[in-house]
Amino acid sequence: MPKGKLNVRTINRIVRGKGLGAVLAVALVAALTVALLLTSCAPGPTAGEKVVKVAASYPMTGPGSSSMQLQEGGIEDYFRYFNEQEGIPGVRIQLSWADDMLSVTQIYSNYARFVEQGMPLIFMEQQGAVIGLKDRAEKEQVVLFVAASGYQEVYYPDPGWRYAVTPSIAEQAAALAEYFMENWQEERAPRLAFIGMDSPWGLEPEYAREYAQGLGFEVLPLELTPFVTLDATTILLRLREKEADLVYIQALPMAVGPILRDAERLGMAGQMTFAGHMSGMGERVVQMAEVASEGYLVPRPFPWFNEPGIPGIKLILDTQMEYHGKEMREGEVTFGWVAAPVVCEAIRRAIENVGYENVDGAAVKEALDSIKDFDVYGLATVTYEPYDHRGVTNVAIHRIEDGKMVRVTDWREVPTVGAEG
Repeated sequence: MPKGKLNVRTINRIVRGKGLGAVLAVALVAALTVALLLTSCAPGPTAGEKVVKVAASYPMTGPGSSSMQLQEGGIEDYFRYFNEQEGIPGVRIQLSWADDMLSVTQIYSNYARFVEQGMPLIFMEQQGAVIGLKDRAEKEQVVLFVAASGYQEVYYPDPGWRYAVTPSIAEQAAALAEYFMENWQEERAPRLAFIGMDSPWGLEPEYAREYAQGLGFEVLPLELTPFVTLDATTILLRLREKEADLVYIQALPMAVGPILRDAERLGMAGQMTFAGHMSGMGERVVQMAEVASEGYLVPRPFPWFNEPGIPGIKLILDTQMEYHGKEMREGEVTFGWVAAPVVCEAIRRAIENVGYENVDGAAVKEALDSIKDFDVYGLATVTYEPYDHRGVTNVAIHRIEDGKMVRVTDWREVPTVGAEG
């Protein structure tokens, strides 16, 4: 086993053992391993070189850290690549990040420090803070950029100075519900259940409840699970008693893996279809859940890594090998690799519009607003409108087949699910 790499069999054995300390230890070691791999220092600016700095307040430790490190690493990798390619001749784009541990208080502190340093744009993911800072960001003219899936209240009814590169979490769940209903063969109404991570992020699919009911689903009561799920038996037995047909899991890998393993242990894997948000399914979950992951459905706004004909996929994998000596085929990486090129393009346009010395939040926002049909290496096409800052509005449904992520539909526009939906 290579030095520093966790053995998947060891992880599986520990998870099956249900020991809290052991599982948390695995999560911590995995998080630290990813951090060391993805946050290696890129070459710094040379003397006299012009630098545009942007910031990120991310939970690099604590709950959600293993996923956020992958996303932040994708952003860092692209900035490094962009600078090496002299994307803006004579100007380097640099990321400064601070750990917020998902604490709103710490996020506000990080935000204030970044604003004081003159940062025109801040990557931010914690739902409450992104929503709560809306008026302040507008007053202080700072762009808040959500690289992962955005929230209903960020998009609707007024996104303000907040931008993203995906449909809302609820809209992705709604697209999956449409696909399932298109393939439903029985005369009765299918039963849909949401399992959400016990956090505001985990509750977001609930915004799709009314839309799913309009499609003809019977929607069961929401089930909550911890960030690190040790035993999902009680939840799964309730869903079996209620005869759920589709179970949509809004959780991260350290919850999705154990839920799927418990479903297999209880003999439920063939009784219902499991699905979930793209952040919860990737190679590490397939390795953790093994055959229990078969048939899992994922609505993805970006292609998976098994489409090498797409320039962006090849670019991600090539740079990972060059920068880190290994490939990391996880959904969170692609968030960074779509968001970072959009930010770089906005900064390039801002410099072109107002000059390097005058680049500020207002100039970056104006540049973002001008982005229409921007091709991100074939990974996505991004467009911003005055009242639509999602950037990307389509998904393709993917399914785990023989341990691999396989696209099973063409790209489709997501249904619009408003804040009241």
